[in-house]
Amino acid sequence: MALKSERKMTSNRQLLVMVATRKGAWFYRGVDQRKNWRTDGPHFLGHIINHVVLDPRNRCTLLAAAKTGHLGPTVFRSTDFGQSWKEAVKPPAFASAIGGAIGGAIGGSTGRAVDHTFMLAPGHPDEPHIWFAGTSPQGLFRSTDDGVSWAPFSNINDDPQYRKWMGTAQDGTPDGPKLHSIIVDPRDPTHLYLAMSGGGVYESVDGGRTFRLIIDGLDVVEGFDKNDPTFHDPHCVRLCPGNPDRLYQQNHCGIYRLDRPSTQWRRIGLSMPKAVGDIGFPMVVHPRDAETAWVFPMDGTSVWPRTSPDGKPAVYATRDGGASWQRLAGGLPTGQAWWTVKRQAMTADQMDPVGLYFGTTSGELWLSRDEGARWDCIAQHLPEIYAVEVAELASDPSA
Repeated sequence: MALKSERKMTSNRQLLVMVATRKGAWFYRGVDQRKNWRTDGPHFLGHIINHVVLDPRNRCTLLAAAKTGHLGPTVFRSTDFGQSWKEAVKPPAFASAIGGAIGGAIGGSTGRAVDHTFMLAPGHPDEPHIWFAGTSPQGLFRSTDDGVSWAPFSNINDDPQYRKWMGTAQDGTPDGPKLHSIIVDPRDPTHLYLAMSGGGVYESVDGGRTFRLIIDGLDVVEGFDKNDPTFHDPHCVRLCPGNPDRLYQQNHCGIYRLDRPSTQWRRIGLSMPKAVGDIGFPMVVHPRDAETAWVFPMDGTSVWPRTSPDGKPAVYATRDGGASWQRLAGGLPTGQAWWTVKRQAMTADQMDPVGLYFGTTSGELWLSRDEGARWDCIAQHLPEIYAVEVAELASDPSA
């Protein structure tokens, strides 16, 4: 598939794919019904970019979660599609520890510092200037001014019980423990879900003032107590736009589904082929059909090599809520492809048929225009890809 660098867009429906990597960010603008793409980047070359998101409410504001050598962890903001960027006036940061007060000592600690912002999430459509951010170590932050400044949100950052459940920075999670899934119920801005590695899955029905655990039915690593939230490691949680009462989860111990008002997760990954298993990181749901979801399995054997099983990458889809799964590998390498896909590096657009996108740990960006039946590589030789997002643009921002 050709990458177009000068071609003007011709369709009224234009897509922007945002790729965050270990050494910068790249944008790909889809033209001709996703047949051709033009490249914009790199942005922030050499900086770690964990996430880039275009605000779906105004289709104009871009936020980028960055970790730079001289500025440390921060957030950048653009309103001209990356032609210029401004750093947040007040990036996410834990409250200072003063005499053991908020943000203060637990077990002799002198408080915590944000290592990096891992996830950025736009607020509810009725709250156009609100954003949420999840950090490593686990922290929840909110901006009420469209990403210009950030403050700790809720008591989940500093409550001693929550802090105990979060574990420590030495819990074994690659790149550190993190709050990685922030979901706002599209029907109610006060209804929130969070997920942490480690620490489990949480729900708030009062706008973040209080949270409760939702871990019933989830497994933990053998030998640990599944009643202790510390040992729960959800990798990715997604809510179905077509049915906001259904959530899917890719977990350290399998693939799960939750149908509200139940609080009991059900493992649906047991119907995956036994030779492949149901261990992986990303989870993608169909924008309209709650029965359809996609995962990207990785080798989950005892040493966790974090590669495609047998070096044969494939996406697996369910179209019946997890009762069965189908291997989708048309166009993907048939062997000796020892990469995988991180938890934020797979996404879907809202077109019909749905387009799927994923970025690999070896720096390739893949696209399927037909819901996974066939895959094309649209970019190669990028740095390790941390996150992939896609958004529809109202018009060509460069026209």
